[in-house]
Amino acid sequence: MDFGGIITAPLAGQLSDGLGLLQAARHELLLFAAFWFIVGALDEIAVDLAWLWLRLTGQGRTERLPRRCEGQPLSGRAAVIVPAWREAEVIGAMVRHTLDTWPQWQLSLYVGCYRNDPATLAAVVAAARDDPRLRIVIHENLGPTTKADCLNRLYRALAEDEARSGVAFAMVVIQDAEDMVHPAGLPAMDRAMKRADFVQLPVRPEIHPGSRWISAHYADEFAESHAKAMVVRDRLGAALPAAGVGCAFARSVLARLEAQRRSEGLTGPFASDCLTEDYELGLLIARMGGKGRFLRLRDSEGQLVATRSYFPGGLEEAVRQKTRWVHGIALQGWDRLGWGGRLVDIWMALRDRRGPLTALVLFVAYLLVLVEGVVALGAVAGFMPYPSLSPELAVMLRLTLLALAWRMAFRFASTAREYGWAEGLRAMVRMPVANVIAILSGRRAILAYLATLRGEALVWDKTAHRLHPAQFAPDRPIAR
Repeated sequence: MDFGGIITAPLAGQLSDGLGLLQAARHELLLFAAFWFIVGALDEIAVDLAWLWLRLTGQGRTERLPRRCEGQPLSGRAAVIVPAWREAEVIGAMVRHTLDTWPQWQLSLYVGCYRNDPATLAAVVAAARDDPRLRIVIHENLGPTTKADCLNRLYRALAEDEARSGVAFAMVVIQDAEDMVHPAGLPAMDRAMKRADFVQLPVRPEIHPGSRWISAHYADEFAESHAKAMVVRDRLGAALPAAGVGCAFARSVLARLEAQRRSEGLTGPFASDCLTEDYELGLLIARMGGKGRFLRLRDSEGQLVATRSYFPGGLEEAVRQKTRWVHGIALQGWDRLGWGGRLVDIWMALRDRRGPLTALVLFVAYLLVLVEGVVALGAVAGFMPYPSLSPELAVMLRLTLLALAWRMAFRFASTAREYGWAEGLRAMVRMPVANVIAILSGRRAILAYLATLRGEALVWDKTAHRLHPAQFAPDRPIAR
């Protein structure tokens, strides 16, 4: 048979054979993707139902704080530590805003700079305004080291100040150079620390108008995670990970961690050989018998008491940042923390470490879109009949569609609640963007992890920050 003089009979046979193999591969890929999508959906639905139960029973209610909480004196001294490497564009605004927003005299703000980063140091000095609560700490090592190494240097500085003054800090708060704090955040953490060893406030990414798709997908993910998943985790009594910002630790528990690491031949309470030392720190405190709390509160005007900042707006920057998260949480976490603990902790560890598997399943799903297109073209051209689905696979695909609709509804509701209905609608459209970033970062994380197994050293592959919320909207009190 001749296909218009272009495709000869032998070539047509080869195309038919190739399409037959592709059809068989399509079936296997569909089974793989559908199975893992259903497993992931069941996991998410379990959290969703737990959250709905908490809401219906009033246990998931968000407390509303009176205005008098803002500026309220603290029950003890608080050290806020901020590691900074090449943060000249944002650190000045962060220092000024933090000192103005948290006027408590018990506060000491420690900013860690590197001696080979004069621009950041100059920005901090310019922002000091002779405020005695600011302490600039210059790291003796050349940067960049790791964030944990800088945190350990800051910890050493505050311990030296305690020894000189004879007065110990009651809590240590970690913030980043790009953060915008909430007026009620410090008093709320201080109050909660009376019944906890570690406290975490929500993170609220600001939506940059110049990056509605990449930067804003962080807002969608944190809006859902810190309004639902972390609330459920807290109520179930599971170990809570620290987000690295807006988190407070009892001074005594950091001393215990330091002593434990010293017995292992290490220095400081923060793991300098870990990419996500903050995440690990929260879980280690739980393993030591300490209590963690997730505080979801609103101020007198209904705004979320949270740490606000702008997240990466470019694809490469977003992939790099999420690569570090996947590498540190999923791969290093498996190595360093194992799988011990209670059943609820194992469940949460599985959720935390699913990044590489999620990336693989999403890649297969998008690959199937291309495969489906080729198979459909082959059927239209008459090389093969369009393949039918087995009854079992058809049921699985219907379940995945229902799960997708359920997930999109929750994503819309979570984002719309915090950012408005227009952003809620965009959140559903942004889901493929988040998926692409997850695929790319999962691949890079695995390659980076394999490189460390070959002996390559960890480097602070930090995100570049160019904008602070207080700089962008000085006339809009977005921190209230």
